[in-house]
Amino acid sequence: MAVNSLLPFLGTSPSQEAVFQWLEPELGRWRHNPKLATTILSDLAKNRLPDVALKILRSMRQVEVEVNGFHCNAAMHACQKAARWQEALELLSFWLPEFRVSPDAVSFSTAISSCEKGGRWQLALRLLTEMMPLAKVRPNEVSHNAAISACGEKGGQWQLALQLLGRMSAARITPNKISCNAAISACSKAGEWQVALDLLSRMPVRRLVPSEISFSSAISACEKGGQWQLALGLLRQMPEVMVTPDAICYSAAMSACEKGCQWQLALSLLRLMPDMRLMGDEITCNAVISACSKSGEWEQALSLLCEMPAVRLVPNKISYSAAISACEKGSQWELALSLLNSMPLKRLRPNEISYSAAISACEKGGQWQLALLLLSKMPEVRVVPDEFSYSAAMSACEAGGQWQLALSILAKRSSTALPSAPVRKLADGNWPSVFCQACLAPDSRPATSASMHPGLHQLQSLARHFWASR
Repeated sequence: MAVNSLLPFLGTSPSQEAVFQWLEPELGRWRHNPKLATTILSDLAKNRLPDVALKILRSMRQVEVEVNGFHCNAAMHACQKAARWQEALELLSFWLPEFRVSPDAVSFSTAISSCEKGGRWQLALRLLTEMMPLAKVRPNEVSHNAAISACGEKGGQWQLALQLLGRMSAARITPNKISCNAAISACSKAGEWQVALDLLSRMPVRRLVPSEISFSSAISACEKGGQWQLALGLLRQMPEVMVTPDAICYSAAMSACEKGCQWQLALSLLRLMPDMRLMGDEITCNAVISACSKSGEWEQALSLLCEMPAVRLVPNKISYSAAISACEKGSQWELALSLLNSMPLKRLRPNEISYSAAISACEKGGQWQLALLLLSKMPEVRVVPDEFSYSAAMSACEAGGQWQLALSILAKRSSTALPSAPVRKLADGNWPSVFCQACLAPDSRPATSASMHPGLHQLQSLARHFWASR
């Protein structure tokens, strides 16, 4: 019996009765040959069908067909594949004792991997360090690798990941490539680029050949640490050690160049990918567009945006926001507005980053009325203005000599934030100096209660409190 023959009749989540009726003619054969059940359960695991697998186990128990460790591990594997960590732990804790099956290293490793996929690093760690010793099951490299991945990649606990890697050697378990890659990835996600590079350099000492995953994780670590030179060095090093860079490696290197404002290098990497028989994706293009944006290369950014459909890539919200930001830095407010207005036509919903960049473009272009229009439009399209949106709109009003409007914007902003937050933001950041003249230093501009804009009483009180705390 194949899984494909089961599904048309049972579906992906059948009732217990339906499973039993369908299996009843087969259960007799399974009694004499348990491997038949293992085959079906393994196929269900591959197809991520834990519900069917669990109900098959119940049906087997119902007619007293032997349930062994292979059956339970296969069902648990189905739970792991479907990221159903609760059911995996239930199998381990309750079902196995009920079936009088002793859990083995495979059982625990699968349960730990299930917890890893479910983001439950504490449970994964407890299974490895507490439950396995209690069950007198010796952890192996698979269980350690799953726990390292759970702690580091999913749980953000890179120190624990390194401790587990060290624990393997202490327990005379040889770390393999997967162990080191999981630890490097953990350091990468935490931005610990020095530790990631150290782990990568030690792999040959462990007689392990780094893979493209090893290098891409290390490059990503350098990217997060702002080390674009080291990221490019790693990319160049890969062919020397007989490792072919993949698209992920190039993407990570381009992101590193983007953060280092090296738009020419990012663009050259993107142009090099077809020669390496690699196709860029939206993430790589967005990184290069963002690199161009940070350097004010608005023409290059727009050119890349226009090229994406030609290579079967669909620009997304990030693509447009980066291009709008490039236009803003290049003082191209008309183009910024055109891009913003075209997003709904592409079935893309602008976010606060898109609007903030467009508002800032209007501010640099002296278009304070348009800046205010965009700010007022944001709630209408269910986009919540952030500090950057308000700051750009206030700067536009300041540049246009509209200090009353600038103050009214701040008054509106202060009503939606902690009392002292707007004032401190304004004085510590690049907020309009007109506010300092009109409110933060009220003695320099006398104002009566009648002449003050609504909300300024509160703002002056906040300002006095701010200056008193400086």
